Amino acid sequence: MAQQSDIYAKGHRGPIAWFRSGEPMIWLNAAAVSICVIAVLGLILLLAVRGLSHFWPRNVMAVTSSYQGQQKPLLGEVVEQVQVSGEQLSEAGIELQGPGPFYGRSLVKQGNRDYLGSDFVWVLDEQMSDPSWPRDIVVVERLEWGNFYGQLVSVEADGEMLADATQPEQLWQAFQAQIADTLEVRKEIHGIERIEIGAINHQMERLRLRERSLQLDGQLDAAAQVELAAERAELDARYQALQSQLQSLYQSIQGASYSARLADGRVVELPVAKVVRAYQPNAMSLWQKCAMYLEKLWEFLSDEPREANTEGGIFPAMFGTVIMVLLMSIMVTPFGVVAAVYLREYARQGFITRTIRVAVNNLAGVPSIVYGVFGLGFFVYFVGGELDQLFFPAALPSPTFGTPGLMWASLTLALLTLPVVIVATEEGLARIPKSIREGSLALGATRAETLWRVVLPMASPAMMTGLILAVARAAGEVAPLMLVGVVKLAPSLPVDGNYPFLHLDQKFMHLGFHIYDVGFQSPNVEAARPLVYATALLLVILIALLNLAAVYLRNHLRERYKSLEN
Repeated sequence: MAQQSDIYAKGHRGPIAWFRSGEPMIWLNAAAVSICVIAVLGLILLLAVRGLSHFWPRNVMAVTSSYQGQQKPLLGEVVEQVQVSGEQLSEAGIELQGPGPFYGRSLVKQGNRDYLGSDFVWVLDEQMSDPSWPRDIVVVERLEWGNFYGQLVSVEADGEMLADATQPEQLWQAFQAQIADTLEVRKEIHGIERIEIGAINHQMERLRLRERSLQLDGQLDAAAQVELAAERAELDARYQALQSQLQSLYQSIQGASYSARLADGRVVELPVAKVVRAYQPNAMSLWQKCAMYLEKLWEFLSDEPREANTEGGIFPAMFGTVIMVLLMSIMVTPFGVVAAVYLREYARQGFITRTIRVAVNNLAGVPSIVYGVFGLGFFVYFVGGELDQLFFPAALPSPTFGTPGLMWASLTLALLTLPVVIVATEEGLARIPKSIREGSLALGATRAETLWRVVLPMASPAMMTGLILAVARAAGEVAPLMLVGVVKLAPSLPVDGNYPFLHLDQKFMHLGFHIYDVGFQSPNVEAARPLVYATALLLVILIALLNLAAVYLRNHLRERYKSLEN
């Protein structure tokens, strides 16, 4: 009976008592968390759908479009469909035939930019007639001028006809064989140019700097000149041999060509040397399309960009983002921990200490571009210029560290995220009970030993929390990096096989800047749009993976030192 009366009382309490119980705040917090989760999942889903669908090999449609009484054949992929009002079309000067208030409008990727002038064209659905999907339509991805759409007519090699349209199977096989041979040769050319010739150029530059250094020190005597001349002659001989090999490789792929028919009936001849891949989407099965999708997705993750970053891959940007975040983490963690330890464990708690804490908290809210300007002025021009004067005088007036590069970008972001690490670490140190410190001191440990072996290990989860927040902010920053080291296209990675292997003075690519460049600086907006979504999705996944690694390490440390807290 008492239990029933309690339930009856709880069910019939007034609204004031219900608000005082705290349940409205619980529901409000739950709703806010749900909205945030839905927003995040919706953003990721939008990026995934808009970005990953770009790599699916769509069917190619052949239609006849009519505009102002003229019939024009059109060939391409339908990449987007929208509804527009008749009023908007009338204001744009487009004559309408149907009475409907809304009309379908399709964005068709017609490719063939070198012959048609643009990759994309908007066409009203009512202006398209006789749609068909011919199985012999070929999509050719090229190193230049984007995709090519047409019908394959013939394939030649060194002036000899290998196959023509009368033998479609043999024609397609001959075309694929020529592409495969060309790709192998291009891969060999890439290895020679980037690795072997790159290493020779690196050695030639080091030889030039050594000669200049000896000249500045007054030690460039006849014996040194003879030795340098011998080394330079050996490098020149190796370089000439590689150049001859490159010339023969280039000549071996110049003779292959293919002829194709455009939608308007024109037959054009194009070189196979510029082909990345070719496929017939209308004749492909579902499994073949899935295999092609995975191939193109892997190319996006592992290849270099091309066509003003609107084609190809983003591996250099992904690599540059990871290496910069790792260097930033290595730099910011010790400085942040040392500063927090001093403020919490050693500094006298007074007006000056409180002022420093307020300053640190305020630094966390400073706009990132301010850090970029500071990094450019202090790190690049001042510190880098002094380093060039002290350690690299032979390279002057060409700067070595007196120019934006990987090290200065990492230091700038370390300075930007330093307040976050300091605050998180200091809060972790403040949560450690005083009794643990006193117990360690009572057992005979010194203050330094207590700090190093007891306090810091217990505060390590808080340090990792600060590092997680720092990584999440630094990986997505763009504004300061535009001033201190990030470029649109880097010729090589900051890590290679040449001494000193990690080139901290080299400029690099970054996913955040890549998104900005492709989205706002690209001359081909429609082609760049899906890559913006795909790159943004990859940046989110990359940040999540870095954070998950730090979270795992933090949880491991928390479980390890949980017994000490109890």
